[in-house]
Amino acid sequence: MIKVYSRCKKSNIEWISDIPYEWEVRPLFSVASYSNESNKGMIEDNLLSLSYGRIVRKNIETLEGLLPESFETYQVVNPNYIVFRLTDLQNDKRSLRSAIVKERGIITSAYIAVNPLKIDPTYFHYLMRSYDETKVFYNLGSGMRQSLRYSELKRLPVVVPPHETQLTIANYLDSETNRISVLIDEKQNFINLLKEKRQALISHVVTKGLDPDVEMKDSGVEWIGEIPIHWSQKRLKHLISLIESGTSVNAANVQAEPDQIGVLKTSSVYGGSFDPNKTKTVIDEDIVRVSCPLKQGALIVSRMNTPDLVGAAGYVFDAPENIFLPDRLWQVEFNSATLPEFVYYWTLTEVYRNQVKISCEGTSSSMQNISQGDFKNYHLAVPSLEE
Repeated sequence: MIKVYSRCKKSNIEWISDIPYEWEVRPLFSVASYSNESNKGMIEDNLLSLSYGRIVRKNIETLEGLLPESFETYQVVNPNYIVFRLTDLQNDKRSLRSAIVKERGIITSAYIAVNPLKIDPTYFHYLMRSYDETKVFYNLGSGMRQSLRYSELKRLPVVVPPHETQLTIANYLDSETNRISVLIDEKQNFINLLKEKRQALISHVVTKGLDPDVEMKDSGVEWIGEIPIHWSQKRLKHLISLIESGTSVNAANVQAEPDQIGVLKTSSVYGGSFDPNKTKTVIDEDIVRVSCPLKQGALIVSRMNTPDLVGAAGYVFDAPENIFLPDRLWQVEFNSATLPEFVYYWTLTEVYRNQVKISCEGTSSSMQNISQGDFKNYHLAVPSLEE
């Protein structure tokens, strides 16, 4: 049970109302010291980084472009230090900005590191995380890029309970967050199993049909295998009536409002579905250059992307009138004998992905593309329109 305090007082902190009467409010510099121990001479080579609210280890040998002497400018941190990344507060309001250090290592000097001396480190870590989650730091930054220096951070008001209470809070949160993490892992495993079941269901139905007793025949294509006897094996080009793409335009990375002209992001087809809200706002000077308005009932395909995402597709259930395609996405329309949703489900199968993998090419292993010619020649099994 969480204790309810009978006597409270004003904290005089803008983002915190009342606090228990026995608790104090102190400036950060009175409970934690600023740390800027230099790594001059490479006294440490355990490279650390702040990622999603955790301090993670990085391989110092695999960082291209950074020479050993580059890491001499880094700072040394020790277990229980709290690290803050308080740069670019204006543009990035999603990142978690603080974390507790679990091992000795080095971290970029662009971060601020403090050593909790007169406060329990784990309690202090959770307190800073609560400040972080309630976006306290974003209101404190200054300068063009909204950065926060230690000279400003050091006066941050810190809520300080009695030491025993700090330990109790820290232990309670450790226990509860660990329990929740276990539950999340269990749920994620269950979700993964459901995704596998969903994938297997889609793959079976779009290649074998719904009738388990139907007579089968050889499709004549190795990666398709047998198909229902009354189905036909076709190339995609026999189903397509039109493929078009848009234009590369300059756009702000802000979702377009209904009264603004927007262009789709390639991420609009990530995850096996189409999201019409994944857009960028076209700048005024380039509005005259947009082409290929989004059409309801079309299939959107990523023609250029990373190996896992090239060929990703989504069906357009809803097409806002102000949204257009970029040059990296195709809009595919089909003839009257073809149901676009059926082809969309087919793009979620291994039969489709294997053909994409075989045909995609590019000069970079991280960026691949498929040609319209190859795309049109992909094989699929096709039932009647009714089926």
